[in-house]
Amino acid sequence: MTLPTETLLQQALDACRPAPGEGEVATYIPELAKGNPRHLGVALATPDGAVASAGDGAVPFTLQSVSKVISLAGALELLGEERVFDAVGMDPTADPFNSIMRLEMVKPHRPQNPLINAGALVVLSLLPHRDPEERFAFVRDWARRLSGNDALDYHEATYLSEKSTSDRNRALAYFMRSVGTFRGDVENVLDSYFRQCSLRGTARDMAVMGMTLASGGINPLSGHRVLSERHALMTRALMATCGLYDGSGEFAVRVGIPAKSGVGGGILASVPKKVGLGTFGPALDPKGNSLGGVRLLERLTQLLDLRIL
Repeated sequence: MTLPTETLLQQALDACRPAPGEGEVATYIPELAKGNPRHLGVALATPDGAVASAGDGAVPFTLQSVSKVISLAGALELLGEERVFDAVGMDPTADPFNSIMRLEMVKPHRPQNPLINAGALVVLSLLPHRDPEERFAFVRDWARRLSGNDALDYHEATYLSEKSTSDRNRALAYFMRSVGTFRGDVENVLDSYFRQCSLRGTARDMAVMGMTLASGGINPLSGHRVLSERHALMTRALMATCGLYDGSGEFAVRVGIPAKSGVGGGILASVPKKVGLGTFGPALDPKGNSLGGVRLLERLTQLLDLRIL
């Protein structure tokens, strides 16, 4: 396909900005409360490595739950799918991303999928690293492979902000350890998780990651295979069914492409063999998904005939 110009992306972006007063930045992590709700950016990458962007597509932000795609991909490559999916399920959830209720109600007491908080914590706990910085370095390395950005790293202030306020994630981890779902030192793994969520990138980085997944694991910038085709396919499938928390069903109907959101305002999307997309808009809906980002992806899938669901 022909790469849309920045003008086309800008026109789509201008049509999709949330009206003043719509949506709110995440405030339960104090550092995220400093976000500008008027920011909105978009980037698009194609198989030949071309990348176009518009608006605030170059503004850095922390990936938050978008990073769960990265740790999942790395864990699948290192440990294999049987090991990973013995520990976490593959099913979507109708509950919020940080809910503890379903864990307690359903037996076995394991997370429903690896793209909610409990699931991402279990995925990290499976990695064979005892030191939290070493465990995080594994995830960061995968972020760099998928994005082609060797400078991608975590944001110290956000990491410390999350570490000091994440009682809900601690509750999830300690509950899972009490029922045998989670093994290892809780605070050790949580430290890696807070660093992972604080990885900072741009809409451009996410578009390249999305294209890497869309091309079956081949990074469009380098042309090198960084992920197996099977694991790229499995990651996209989970994004399609579980990627927007308890808003995944509505997103599938309205937009119809695999995507993963984060409360930092980012959304990574991947359309097999066609494009990778990244959006950034910190104004969130009640389920924690970017209002402007969802609208942008809906508009672009219509304009470019991208939907696959």
